[in-house]
Amino acid sequence: MAKPSLRSALDREVGEINDDLLRLNKLVDRAIVRSVDSLKRRDRALAQQVIDEDVEINELRFKIEENCLALIATQQPAAGDLRSIIAAMHMVVEMERMGDHATGIAKTVIKMGDEPLLKPLIDIPRMAELAREMLRSSLIAYTERDAIKARAVAELDDEMDALYRAIFDELVQIMSQTPDSASRATYLLWCAHNLERIGDRVTNIAERVVFITTGDMKELND
Repeated sequence: MAKPSLRSALDREVGEINDDLLRLNKLVDRAIVRSVDSLKRRDRALAQQVIDEDVEINELRFKIEENCLALIATQQPAAGDLRSIIAAMHMVVEMERMGDHATGIAKTVIKMGDEPLLKPLIDIPRMAELAREMLRSSLIAYTERDAIKARAVAELDDEMDALYRAIFDELVQIMSQTPDSASRATYLLWCAHNLERIGDRVTNIAERVVFITTGDMKELND
């Protein structure tokens, strides 16, 4: 068993890592909101802001990874502590990739230029809200070490996939009926695909939470 002074140092450093994880969560959430807002408003300046701010997400990801590695090297945590730290390292990678997907939406907005939207945005904003809900819930499950809540997050990914399939089917139908709409339809497909991938990455975080609490590492969704 770790000595009291070592235990308190370990707890403090793990707490700092968790605080940074929550900060990273806020940055990613902001990127998702702003990227979809830029699409809805056709705001290329806001889209460029999302792209520029992605560096902050990247830097915080690397900071957390470095702190985790330093903690493993200096404190030599065991059992549950080690699982928690390793899980945090995997989680920040997933969250940084979510930032990349939000940036992908922003880049699409810039690529669209002044072309009008092909159709009113209904399911894409819903996908964005669902992605944010999943991300929030996954961090709650992580902080509370709650495997049941983590599994519930993964179940929401089914709804995300259903929304994506509905968008895909609708846009393919539009393209088949109106071939000159292909480029505008493709832009929306790219945006929807980025949101669908965010859902997949949140599911990966949920799997890590289950791993922390149970020691069982397996896919929650086929």
